[in-house]
Amino acid sequence: MKTYQMFINGEWVDSVSGETFDDLNPYTGEVYARVQKGDEKDADRAMAAAYAARKPWSSTSSFDRALIIAKAGHILEESRMEFAEVLTGEGGGTFGKCMFEISQTVDLLATAAADGKRILGETFHTDPTKLSMSLRSPWGTIVAISPWNFPLILSMYKVAYGLATGNTVVFKPASDTPVIGLKIGELFERAGLLPGALNVVTGPGSVLGNALIDDDRCSFVTLTGQTETGRHVAQRAAAKLKPYVLELGGKNPLIVLGDADIDYAVDAAAFGVFMHQGQICMSVGRVIVEQSIVDEFATKLAEKAASLPAGDPSIPETVIGPLINDGAVQKVDSHVKDAVSKGAELLAGGKYEGRVYEATVLKNITKDMLVYREETFGPVAPIIAVKDETEALEVANDTTYGLSSGVITRDLQKAIFLAEGLEAGMVHVGNASIDAEASVPFGGFKESGQGREGGFYSVGQLTQIKWVTIEKSEHHFPF
Repeated sequence: MKTYQMFINGEWVDSVSGETFDDLNPYTGEVYARVQKGDEKDADRAMAAAYAARKPWSSTSSFDRALIIAKAGHILEESRMEFAEVLTGEGGGTFGKCMFEISQTVDLLATAAADGKRILGETFHTDPTKLSMSLRSPWGTIVAISPWNFPLILSMYKVAYGLATGNTVVFKPASDTPVIGLKIGELFERAGLLPGALNVVTGPGSVLGNALIDDDRCSFVTLTGQTETGRHVAQRAAAKLKPYVLELGGKNPLIVLGDADIDYAVDAAAFGVFMHQGQICMSVGRVIVEQSIVDEFATKLAEKAASLPAGDPSIPETVIGPLINDGAVQKVDSHVKDAVSKGAELLAGGKYEGRVYEATVLKNITKDMLVYREETFGPVAPIIAVKDETEALEVANDTTYGLSSGVITRDLQKAIFLAEGLEAGMVHVGNASIDAEASVPFGGFKESGQGREGGFYSVGQLTQIKWVTIEKSEHHFPF
């Protein structure tokens, strides 16, 4: 078993207290690694290093910054099996999920490297006596807090774009997946990053997160996590008038209308619900199906769910791996049992062994069930029957969340009606709710977050605007 150190000011260091914590393998329950348990003193060390590096790093040319970020992408590509082992070992990701995540992250690094060379301002031709323009500059030192479910790519949105825009970064990875965060530090160290430009601290979020956000040297906060965590971070940052970006939870609908190709819709739903055991902020959380096809659709989805290989995520054929911890298992099981007790029909699954919860399909879902309203974050497909697209839209929007959504129909007019009416930051027609690209605006409405990540949207969020004027001749003053 390996013991990992934190990455501060370009060096690998123990926590000030000398304390560590165990990082568990979610499938076996065994200790995967031992990791430093940072506290307020470690947060101060990391923030001091990032703050000292902020001017040298922001003064580094965008070309040189891009070279380092692009190099990190090349190293990741060459080391994909090494990173995949970590994603499986501490995160429970199946082989297919890990390969997908690494490929997406390689693309993200290439995109961030390019976008960092195109931090654009504007000119204003409003007064012929002066040159008037806007410039964008980095915030300074940003705090990045990432989740455990897609810990590589969701962390890299913050780290890569933070660095590309000239900010220095203090990065706090999730406590369930700290090693992949430290591997990100190692990746940039190997790429030749300026010491102090990226610092990775591990330990309890309640301690480190609060200390980092409260620190006056922190200029900006970016978080991906649960909505309740986002609310806490927003309140903490707002108390000091610090800007933030929050990418939070979702109860994402997939609408399947009566004219859909049912087999295609079943495949889309299965991917949207069961990818990474449903542990994705974009996962399909409600399958809303037109009444005319609901019985056939539900039967076929249940058959597909029952056929998905479940178990050891290190076996390439496995589709359903473990949930992240025992608490997650109990939450999923409580949602399933609550639904069944209130009249839902269990068509597949509903059982678990260890932390592997079977792909589950529930029919006859009603509004009083937990699976209708709460984020289950597990491999559960709750099917809701509706009479037409108007009722489908009402049900889809009947949630406090608004992250992503999917629509399956052959009718273009109905697709446009739903795409315009869905209260979600992302709508995918002809697909499930899981989709992402490095350059598009990623984020949600309502309690699914504030702000956007990806491409120029990250550039805009992670820089601040300055208006500059230059008089062409001496200005005439009234007195």
